[in-house]
This record gives sequence, structure tokens and C-alpha cells, in this order.
Amino acid sequence: MSDAVLLNELDAAGCRRLTLNRPDRRNALSSELVEALIAAFESVRDDADTRVVILTGTGDKAFCSGADLDPAAAAAGPFAMHRARRRFVDLLLAMQRCGRPIIGRLAGHAVAGGVGLVAACDLAVAADDVRIETPEIARGLFPMMIMSLIARSVGRKRALKLVMTGLPVSATEAAAWGLINDAVPRDELDRHVDALATQLASMSPVVMQLGRQAFYTMEDMPLPNALEYLAGQLTVNTLTEDAMEGVMAWMQRRPPEWKGR
Repeated sequence: MSDAVLLNELDAAGCRRLTLNRPDRRNALSSELVEALIAAFESVRDDADTRVVILTGTGDKAFCSGADLDPAAAAAGPFAMHRARRRFVDLLLAMQRCGRPIIGRLAGHAVAGGVGLVAACDLAVAADDVRIETPEIARGLFPMMIMSLIARSVGRKRALKLVMTGLPVSATEAAAWGLINDAVPRDELDRHVDALATQLASMSPVVMQLGRQAFYTMEDMPLPNALEYLAGQLTVNTLTEDAMEGVMAWMQRRPPEWKGR
């Protein structure tokens, strides 16, 4: 097993797998791991070889157990701790801005900040025996940052139930809520995730990046503003070489050959 806190591997199909690699700490988010994730997602944006990202964790006990509650960190003082927490915000924003679809692969439980990572993924698939929970309230804390993403995924009532009670939900229930896409039998997890990644990687990378960025930009706009913005983005889309290639390939009944332009 590598000593690196984050494993970063790219396959021939353009699928980059980022693996949280702190199994002894249930893949908790140390400052080192947060910085490694930020760097990885920022580098992906300008990496033409990466078509899709799979975010997962080492082992089958925990996808991510949230922030690393290391008592020694308190020695740095309250302001330093605040700045360290703020880097988690930078991580969530780096995920949104990375320009590539992100699939969360949950072979283990997602807890606290780990749920924030799940919500920040574009798509997520979990083994059906996985639990998802935000237990901070029972520790005298509130999951402040991650509830913004949770609410966008599941709506107000379900988000408040999750963060106010701290009670876990099953992967099956999380899928019904919209927090993840699918809960599948454990022995089908990798097949399901790999098929999804292959499907996304087969699409035009420039159109995928443009459309994904447009989705997150319009997400909180009033409807008239969103429609005006998206009309302009569609025009930009039609001017790409890949859009022209896609239409031509469809007319000629052949697979498209994407140029990424």
C-alpha cells in the first residue's frame, strides 16, 4: 500500500481515479489530504488526457469519515483552525470548477464532510450496504458548509432531517432522495461505476466541459436569467468543432470522432 494520502491513477480510456488513502483513519480529511485533493482537481482542468474522474476511498469500511479530528491541531490556535477549515470550501469549489464529470464511488460509509464530497460529485454510486450520515449535531456541531450542497441535492425537508437528527440513511434511501444516483449490490459496484465512467468518457470533452459549467452557473439563477444565459451557451456550443462533427456523424450513421475543440 502506498504511503501517499491520495492515490492518483489515469487509465488508457481517460478515466482518472482519485483514491483517499488513509484507511487507518477511515479516509478522514487531514490538511494534507485536502491540499492533495485541491491540487488534483485543479490540475485536471487543463489535462486533456483526463475525460472523467472517479473519487473513491481505500477499503470498504469508509469512503470518507469527514474532517480528521486530531486534538493536536488545536495547538495552532482558533484562527489557524478556521483557515484550515476554509480550505475544505476551496476543495468543494475546485471540484465544481474542474471541468470534468466526477463520479463518487462509495464502497464504504460516508460520514460528515465525506457526505459533502458525495454531494459535490456530479454523479455517485454506492454499495447498497453503505450508510450516509451527518452526525455532527450529536457532537455539539452543525454541518455548516456541506448542508449547502446537501440541500441542493435533496431539498429542504430531507436536508434538514439529515443534518438536524444526525441519523444515518441507507444507500437505497439516499438514492431515492437524490443524494446519490444508484445503490447497487456490492459485487456490482465496480462494474456499474466503470460502465458509467466509460459512457461519460466517450462524449465530447469540450461539450461536456461547456455543459457542466453552464449547469452549475445557472443553478441558482432566476428562471428568466437562466434561460437567457443558456440560450447564449447553446450558441457557443453549436460553434464548436465537436458539435459539427456530432451532427455530421449522426447524418452519416457513424461514430463521432471528437477533437475536443
